[in-house]
Amino acid sequence: MVELGLPAPPVLWRDAVLSTGLAGGRARCGLCPHLCELDPDETGPCAVRRNSGGRVVTATFAVTAVHLDTVERKPLYHFRPGTKVLTLAAPGCTFRCNYCVNHRLSQYGRGSELPWSGREADPGALVARAQAEHAALGLSYSEPGLSLELTLALAELAAPAGIPLVWKTNGFLTPAAVDAVAPYLAAVTVDIKAADDRSHERLTGAPLRPVLDAIERFRAHGTWVEVATPLVPGAADSPAALERIARYLASVDPLLPWHLLRFTPDFRMRRHQPTSPSALQAAAGIGAAAGLAHVYVERALGERARNTACRGCGTTVIRRDVWTTTSWAPECPNCRLAVPGRWS
Repeated sequence: MVELGLPAPPVLWRDAVLSTGLAGGRARCGLCPHLCELDPDETGPCAVRRNSGGRVVTATFAVTAVHLDTVERKPLYHFRPGTKVLTLAAPGCTFRCNYCVNHRLSQYGRGSELPWSGREADPGALVARAQAEHAALGLSYSEPGLSLELTLALAELAAPAGIPLVWKTNGFLTPAAVDAVAPYLAAVTVDIKAADDRSHERLTGAPLRPVLDAIERFRAHGTWVEVATPLVPGAADSPAALERIARYLASVDPLLPWHLLRFTPDFRMRRHQPTSPSALQAAAGIGAAAGLAHVYVERALGERARNTACRGCGTTVIRRDVWTTTSWAPECPNCRLAVPGRWS
């Protein structure tokens, strides 16, 4: 990730979408399922939305990181393989995960060591750069759902230029938020971080069900969806938890790609061990046993765990290096069965 590295300006607040005025100058934020009701001048637990004069304003029409990388790093394996994504981030998150590798961005406002680091976004300049790089535009690293206003502004300019927008999101969004943004997103990768509400709330501070609802709602809108699960100790690293997640995904669509992510010790979970290759291998087996056709492990298990096999005859259809695609076809060369995805 490339941070901008200049002295930080003051926080700039803009009017937010999904704001409802309440009696007594209070305001309700309708972006995430916390549905915070804020007193005048009160800031929500996300630290980037607050009540100003009876309406919600946001600090996330901002950019704190810009990085050009490959679409496979989102991770998106069935969407425009081998292409690039200009990835942006503004500080803030609706979750408080103790393992977050991007905590310096995502946990802004939750500790004195995390000062504001954003700069006002220039959608025109960002779209022009993506166009020059022949890249999609993505929002990741922090929670893109909090940057709904920036996403919509980017979409207004990106759509005429033929530039797709993608998100890597925790999926903790209200139905209204999904409905507002889904028509403008070509693809999303949604994290399922735990198998049940109790484990999910312990890890993130939020219930799981809205995340699952968002996955189904994005799909109903026609957005391409892939799912990623980090094998966080105590949340999604046990066989029972992984089986429960895999069975849920298979019930939604057995062709839905599932990415198993190796846990890396960071932030407040530095004393834990990284996920072992044997645990990742077992997790991939659980996904296959549940009926999922496309289960992936980005690293630790080699090329075979990244490649896409035809679900009909087993022929390797797509080959990947760690963070890029080396060869691909939209259908099996042997039996001509189509591979699900968005390939153009």
